[in-house]
Amino acid sequence: MAIGNLVRPDVTPDSPIEEQPSIGLIGMGAMGNMYARCFSEAGWKKIYICDLPSKYDDLKKKYEGFPGIHVLKDGHLVSRISDYIIYSVEAEYIDRVVAEYGPSTKMGAIVAGQTSVKAPERAAFEKYLPEDVNILSCHSLHGPTVSPVGQPLVLIQHRATDDTLKLVEHILAPLRSRYVYLSYEDHDTVTANTQAVTHAAFLTMGTAWHCSASYPWEHGMYVGGIETVKVNIMLRIYSNKWHVYAGLAILNPSARVQIDQFARSTTEIFKLMLACDAAGLRARIYDAREKVFGEYLQDRQNAADGNGHGAARPPILLSEDILDRFSLGKKPAENASPITTSRGNPPPNSHLSLLAMVDCWAHLGIKPFVHLDLAATPIFRLWIGVAEYLFRSERRLDAAIHAALYETTHRSDDLEFVVAARGWSQCISFGNFELYKQRFMQTSAFFESRFEEATKVGSAMIQALMDTEDKAKTK
Repeated sequence: MAIGNLVRPDVTPDSPIEEQPSIGLIGMGAMGNMYARCFSEAGWKKIYICDLPSKYDDLKKKYEGFPGIHVLKDGHLVSRISDYIIYSVEAEYIDRVVAEYGPSTKMGAIVAGQTSVKAPERAAFEKYLPEDVNILSCHSLHGPTVSPVGQPLVLIQHRATDDTLKLVEHILAPLRSRYVYLSYEDHDTVTANTQAVTHAAFLTMGTAWHCSASYPWEHGMYVGGIETVKVNIMLRIYSNKWHVYAGLAILNPSARVQIDQFARSTTEIFKLMLACDAAGLRARIYDAREKVFGEYLQDRQNAADGNGHGAARPPILLSEDILDRFSLGKKPAENASPITTSRGNPPPNSHLSLLAMVDCWAHLGIKPFVHLDLAATPIFRLWIGVAEYLFRSERRLDAAIHAALYETTHRSDDLEFVVAARGWSQCISFGNFELYKQRFMQTSAFFESRFEEATKVGSAMIQALMDTEDKAKTK
């Protein structure tokens, strides 16, 4: 039962303090901190935050002097006073936290969750929140180190009036994000399609390089162009908290299916490589190309021929040149290394991770461009961008297929990638958070010394590509 609010739906941070809503944040991890600071900077004057009671003193010191922010001891106090409450806690713990603090929710308040998997959140809200409380959830589809400006922000009007939705839109307006309106069910499907397999691919890369005991950018094989995206995003993911990815993978049933298919695609393509089955590999890859990218490639061709009915979608990644300045390593000089070609370039790469990703999308019937428009994360945008870059050119794609069949320089890394992909799929199928954590942290520790640099470089790379894409769209 949705009920009205006591706060005007058109309220802004410039409204008198007595007219402003009380905003509550339960859980002050990276995203909770980002939201609190953004609300404070925007001028909201009644922001109530809490974390675990054991963190109360440290949190109070941290936010001393921040305008409008009041640190409370627990979620009961936040729930009793707040008109709008966001639970910013891990999906694994959402049931436990809402069970404890939900019954204290103020009558007529609006409750949201920032979890990446909504099925457990919905169940907890429906079970523990009073019936006279509105449920209008949210999810910012980006990490805390990425600017929220222009990024998709999902709003789920589950049990709330239209005026309640308008109020939430006004409260969240300082983020300057792009609202995407979904149901709980659609949210989990979209996030599985855009995030689950994408994260699995980069987790697999990191584990493979860790097992090879090598930093991929230091020996000249993974430097420049597409390789820059692989390395920087892999490091970016492993520099984050493990639970950010574990909940999405383990608690979302669609994610498990997709990650299993990614491991299967990786294995089956690698077997074709080992068998030197050129006809079989080429047929499989080009079939995936047609299913995933066919209509967009045809639109571009029609536009080029003057036969289209409008402008074709511009490619996400126009060229690899822009990526080179974000590489953690440098391309070796000519003849400087025995693994380089005669021109000093890295040897041809099979790009097994990209071949397997597009094959996985094709087998699952996933249309990544649909989700790109709807609710793409920055990482998914980059990932589909480099996949499209490889697959839209027959020359580049044929070179990758030829390397997969006949170039052995990357073969040992490809083998490690297959083993790692299957290992992550099995880990997630067990549904064991502790096992996921151990597997994640082992690789994270291996790359830890480069996290600070990679975070800065990765953020700059994401912003540069977004700026390039925006310019291409406006031409």
